[in-house]
Amino acid sequence: MNKVPNRQAICEVLMEEAKNDKDIVVLCSDSRGSASLAPFAKAFPEQFVEMGIAEQNLVGVSAGLAKCGKKPFAASPACFLSTRSYEQAKVDCAYSNTNVTLIGISGGISYGALGMSHHSAQDIAAMSAIPNMRVYLPSDRYQTKCLIEALLKDEKPAYIRVGRNAVEDIYSEENCPFQMDKATVVCEGTDVAIIACGEMVKPAVDAAALLKEQGISATVVDMYCVKPLDKEAIVKAAANAKAVITVEEHAPFGGLGSMVSQVVGSECPKKVINIALPDAPVITGTSREVFDYYGMNAEGIAKKAAELVK
Repeated sequence: MNKVPNRQAICEVLMEEAKNDKDIVVLCSDSRGSASLAPFAKAFPEQFVEMGIAEQNLVGVSAGLAKCGKKPFAASPACFLSTRSYEQAKVDCAYSNTNVTLIGISGGISYGALGMSHHSAQDIAAMSAIPNMRVYLPSDRYQTKCLIEALLKDEKPAYIRVGRNAVEDIYSEENCPFQMDKATVVCEGTDVAIIACGEMVKPAVDAAALLKEQGISATVVDMYCVKPLDKEAIVKAAANAKAVITVEEHAPFGGLGSMVSQVVGSECPKKVINIALPDAPVITGTSREVFDYYGMNAEGIAKKAAELVK
């Protein structure tokens, strides 16, 4: 069982690269601990900036550093980064086309018992609506590593959302197929296409295994690149299936489900069902308890898929 959360994978990559790249700068809003970035701050104090609980300043200062030639990575809880500093993300980062990577930690319902104030169920929709802003939800630690390494090589703004807890591995160190801004097809089938992002990819993969036992063949697409959306992968998966299911740790509006529905509707009309959090305050509980309650687990996804193709 993997015990390394994606946020820790981010820190490990940044620490390795910072040894030879003094332009890498990490900024936090009193969140170095929860972002797993305390080791970076200790090892590279000259490349770390603690902004305190001031998310707008966090993003604005990051943009300023980028304009000075630095490579800033700004980490803050996703629930605050995507709301309190939305204007700075839109203007200072995206509109100004600055090389800032915004890292939304403890995304989705990771904070569990802290409730709606600490949930980020709108960030995919909000950040994707900003021109020039890319949006990524890596599914495991290996894909997270590949993504950070790729982002270090370009100079465009991006928003990454990762959860708080460790997630089970989908890939491995030896086998992690990754292409920037291209979805990964985890498995291929002919009955139903399951398109998922972030922590929902693993339940989707497990659902495909359950469906196989029922004689139902499922394609699973890891759409870590929510924006720019890999439309080609969507069309291919939908064209080879009877129906499409999207799965996301997000509100039912404006996220992955809405985007996939637009593509499928215009390119290869098929029935699309979106499995997501409800349009209501989420129940209190751990991530697993919440996912189980709303059917956002392997069993729930498999049940919905079976109903669709029968």
